[in-house]
Amino acid sequence: MNLIRTFLAVLACRFSRWIIRLLGRGGTAFPGRVALKIDPQVLGVLSKNVRTILITGTNGKTTTSRMVEQAFIDTKKSYFSNKSGANLISGITAEFCVHSTLLGKPKCEFAVIECDEAASKTVLQYLKPEVIVATNVFRDQLDRYGEITHTLNNIIEGISHSPESLLCLNADCSLIASIPSHVKNPVVFFGLNVPLEPGDSKELSDAPHCIHCKTEYEYSYRTYGHLGGFRCPKCGYSRPTPQYAVTEITAQDVDSSSVNMDLNGRDLFLHINLPAVYNIYNAAGAAAALDAFGFQRAEIAGALASFDCGFGRMEKFDLEGTPGRMMLVKNPAGCNQVMRYLAALPDPSMFVVCLNDNDADGTDISWIWDADFERLGTMDERLTKVLVSGVRAEDMALRLKYAGVPEEKMEIIHDYPKLIDKMCESENRVFIMPTYTAMLDLRGLMQKRLGGKEFWE
Repeated sequence: MNLIRTFLAVLACRFSRWIIRLLGRGGTAFPGRVALKIDPQVLGVLSKNVRTILITGTNGKTTTSRMVEQAFIDTKKSYFSNKSGANLISGITAEFCVHSTLLGKPKCEFAVIECDEAASKTVLQYLKPEVIVATNVFRDQLDRYGEITHTLNNIIEGISHSPESLLCLNADCSLIASIPSHVKNPVVFFGLNVPLEPGDSKELSDAPHCIHCKTEYEYSYRTYGHLGGFRCPKCGYSRPTPQYAVTEITAQDVDSSSVNMDLNGRDLFLHINLPAVYNIYNAAGAAAALDAFGFQRAEIAGALASFDCGFGRMEKFDLEGTPGRMMLVKNPAGCNQVMRYLAALPDPSMFVVCLNDNDADGTDISWIWDADFERLGTMDERLTKVLVSGVRAEDMALRLKYAGVPEEKMEIIHDYPKLIDKMCESENRVFIMPTYTAMLDLRGLMQKRLGGKEFWE
């Protein structure tokens, strides 16, 4: 009976996905919902003999997953991933169905799975990864996730279902670093031993107080947000020493970064095929996971130097001769790092900001007032134009006005085809910052007009 249910679930999932793709749609989540309706246990059955790395956390999941995936590509291992970013149990189930036979036997030996932090408590009841990477916990979509401790508890509950998994945890995130006190899993830590902000930085912190005794943390150094060398002066809870640590940032430019890393006692130089500090964290987490999974240092370095960006995450576009990058923004912490990157650009640039408040974005847009858009307001001549779009374009334009962006440099354009026209007409590099559903809609139109991969490819 169980075999029959598995057969029907896989068949229905694969057929519905084929139909949806035939119609030109993504087909990333609905087929999985169909499979789960037929057999709620199907993910556990299909994943049983697949060696899996799972990546979860608020920011950096997609990029870290693509970094890890590149090592599997380079070494020609038989693997699959949920590349489309469908990271709830339905999307993850769909990928396992598609990469299994009708009788539930895996077609691939390995899987690289991105998992939504809120969904992890459900997914990990069935999926038992060999390695789990937890990137960070930041305030994100309060209408969906609630407070950050609620998000952390979801991750902890999920990990408790998979006690044999090796945890690769961000030592610099005081929330993530607390996980070992709640679970029995083997643990390694990654982090940055490099200060990027002064200890008295006024940048918004989502976790200023000790998770154990509520005393305000002291910092020996900061990287961004609440990440860094934290210590509680009352109970002594502090940043654990990471086995995988960036010891020096040797170069940063508009397209990449280079760092030296202590890889569990071995020195490793990494050239990272993406710019910005938060991608250095993603690279550190990916390197830790790959080393723990048994990859060689040269394979890790090669993967981080050559991987392709996840869709909408620092993704490059050719805007009919004008270079462009698309960078998803969804919460204050991530947006602040995008702003820091943009404010350091040496050349004149056009910026595009698209703000939606659909369910997948989070219906509460008050976070834009906590994000440091003031950095754009200080760019002067380097800021040539700001195009504002999306369902809540007027709210975004008001925020940018108060951030000091001159009104004469702003233009609201609700029509996406016209917006793309304006971007293609720019004589300067274009940086596009959409929220999630705006990214899907705008990127889809850009892909049809300018070429490139579908988002699930």
